[in-house]
Amino acid sequence: MKDFLFNLFFPKICLGCGREEEYLCQDCKAILEISRIHFRYKTQHLSDLYYSCGYQNFLIKKLIKSFKYEPFLKELSKSLSSLIIEHLQSSENPPPFLSGGQDFVLIPIPLEKRRLKRRGFNQAEEIGKELSKFLKIPLLNNVLIKTRRTPPQVELSDVKRRENIKGVFLAQNNNLIKDKKILLVDDVYTTGSTMEECARILKRPTEGGCPGAKEIIGIVVARAEPEEDYFKNI
Repeated sequence: MKDFLFNLFFPKICLGCGREEEYLCQDCKAILEISRIHFRYKTQHLSDLYYSCGYQNFLIKKLIKSFKYEPFLKELSKSLSSLIIEHLQSSENPPPFLSGGQDFVLIPIPLEKRRLKRRGFNQAEEIGKELSKFLKIPLLNNVLIKTRRTPPQVELSDVKRRENIKGVFLAQNNNLIKDKKILLVDDVYTTGSTMEECARILKRPTEGGCPGAKEIIGIVVARAEPEEDYFKNI
């Protein structure tokens, strides 16, 4: 009933063309140029990174801005995750987790508690829920936590992003990720500071000697160049 009343008074309108019924219609989705090719991307702690498209397109920026910031359109998680799914399905080299697998788990990049309370949801977790249903891989939202509030990454330079995020994440319930392959989920990958720090924490053994994750693979909606993720003229 709540969803019915909300849709009645605030009908879904495509953020691209203004057509009613969907936040992203099929015609506008077609202009996003979802990548059909996967290029291996490896960092110190990530073994690979999957992203559906670049961040240059005005519409993808608008979708993500409306998802993460006011009006906080939670249902955009379905549209945005569908872009990732289409990329995975159409890739010339299908990822090993596309058909599921007992060794894989999904973990979203966490939000700090006050920011989570203000927004009402964690955008990475909502995308992760949709991917979990499609990939048939469990989503673990009780392993990685953010311990303190930090300034938004989009406002900082590359160097300051790394400093800003250092030491703010903590892994708990490590027995759930022991020797697992983790699909680390977020919305946008820019400098990779946040995802790299989370991956480092997840792979680190505990003081009690419990092994960390075996492998970390990043999954995001879009990949941006530095400063592209700052929402200008939107």
